[in-house]
Amino acid sequence: MGFFGSLLGILGFGVGISIGLIVGYVLFIYFEPRDVKDYPESSPFDEIEPNSLVDLLPELPLWVMNPDYERVNWFNEFIANMWPYLDKAICGIIKSTSEPIFAEYIGKYQIKSIEFEQLTLGTIPPRLHGIKVYDSNEKELVFEFAVRWAGNPNIVVALKLLSLKISAQLVDFQVAATARATLKPFVPTFPCFSNIVVSLTKKPEVDFGLKVIGGDLMAIPGLHHFVQETISKQVARLYLWPQTLDIPILDSSIGAVKKPVGILHVKVLRAQKLLNMDFLSKSDPYVKLSLGGDMLPAKKTTVKMNSLDPVWDEDFKLTVKDPEAQVLQLHLYDWEKIGAHDKLGMQVVPLKLLKPYEKKELTLDLVHSLNPNDPQNKKPRGQLMLEMSFIPFQEDSIKFSGPLSFHERKESISSLSDDISLRGAGLLLVTVIAAEDVEGKNHTNPYAIVVLRGEKKKTKARNKTWNPKWEEEFQFMLEEAPLKELIHIEVKSKKRRFGFRSKELLGYVDIQLKDVIFNGRINEKYHLINSKDGILHVDIRWKVI
Repeated sequence: MGFFGSLLGILGFGVGISIGLIVGYVLFIYFEPRDVKDYPESSPFDEIEPNSLVDLLPELPLWVMNPDYERVNWFNEFIANMWPYLDKAICGIIKSTSEPIFAEYIGKYQIKSIEFEQLTLGTIPPRLHGIKVYDSNEKELVFEFAVRWAGNPNIVVALKLLSLKISAQLVDFQVAATARATLKPFVPTFPCFSNIVVSLTKKPEVDFGLKVIGGDLMAIPGLHHFVQETISKQVARLYLWPQTLDIPILDSSIGAVKKPVGILHVKVLRAQKLLNMDFLSKSDPYVKLSLGGDMLPAKKTTVKMNSLDPVWDEDFKLTVKDPEAQVLQLHLYDWEKIGAHDKLGMQVVPLKLLKPYEKKELTLDLVHSLNPNDPQNKKPRGQLMLEMSFIPFQEDSIKFSGPLSFHERKESISSLSDDISLRGAGLLLVTVIAAEDVEGKNHTNPYAIVVLRGEKKKTKARNKTWNPKWEEEFQFMLEEAPLKELIHIEVKSKKRRFGFRSKELLGYVDIQLKDVIFNGRINEKYHLINSKDGILHVDIRWKVI
């Protein structure tokens, strides 16, 4: 009886389960709940009952709940029309991306093959429920959008394990998310921005069905909620702000504006055996120094009168943006009181020959030009002696430190302190970006003047505009941080008529540099003093040596 009792128990359990499933199915299909009310498919907003409105509030688009969000019906229509083609394109990307991943598992764990049996995103496209654009002082476009997708995809992945074929099907996929995207930086190359930076502003809501060998795994009690929460947390951990997803659009070098990374210290010592370009006396030499690729004016030594072996011992500081590519250009001239100055010789020094923090003494043979086939290069033109050292800014020092240890770098810096004071020294970069509503009484041809420690820098004038854009950068090399100083910026207008020039002050602003020193940078818009509605946009950076 033991065997027959067990057999009858198993049969009874199977019959009971089958009868229970059939009865439950019939009750679910043929007996509808009586407390369900039928609402029309669409009703005017003011006709919806308060109780129903409360249930609908979470589903309303952002442009209804937040007036600063804009409707984007045109974009949704565009996506709807393009969806059949976007479906094929996106599925092609998914397939090509997944194939190498699948290939890594074939042959392992007795897996013979992994492939897509069905791959389509369905016929229902995602929809944007609102978009908001933020104002920014930076060279970027920031916008926030809400996307929802209740799709009907059909994605079937088949896995062949030994002789057993296991298929998994993804159906009824739904997602709701609010994201922020930033297009930056702007560059003069199509599509005019280099990167897209995306982050989520809140945890996404994800729901889907997953069938394995025909059975819906999500129907298992507790598993559905667990999978939803797990996926939502993992996505949030990766992409919820401040975490971001960076999508490169253009190569980082295309259109990129290179910023200063350090200071080149040059000491022009002396020259010897220079050419004599004067008939009755000796040459009056001086040296012009500049960095290749730099638009700043060249620096000049003093003129040594009537000398073919001049001694200068003069120090210069030049701003370096690319030490691997830039070269120091040195040109010697014979000063003339009247007429053009005669060229005595020239030479260049690639900055990549310099090690950071290390002083290097050079003796350069002067040539007529860099053309190796120039016959005038055969003529001896003398020699130029100088000392050079490259000091990166503190924030860029790790990039150029190379194999030097901290103590070695410290010793290298201290070896330069005898000649160059580095305490508190730095570079102040002032970029006058634009102005708004600068209206003149007689004329409006605005330009800006930047004044610091008596040194003046001036932008170009923009003719006949109340909203000029300059985007001009000025550099101030300072031996100590300007903690207690102001930088004075004026916006003026000038006009020339009948040989006379008239100027008019459109407004000015005085900016405390203390915040710049402590924060490293400010990018702000300032209301101009003595101007009705004038605004000046300025970017100021402090680079410490």
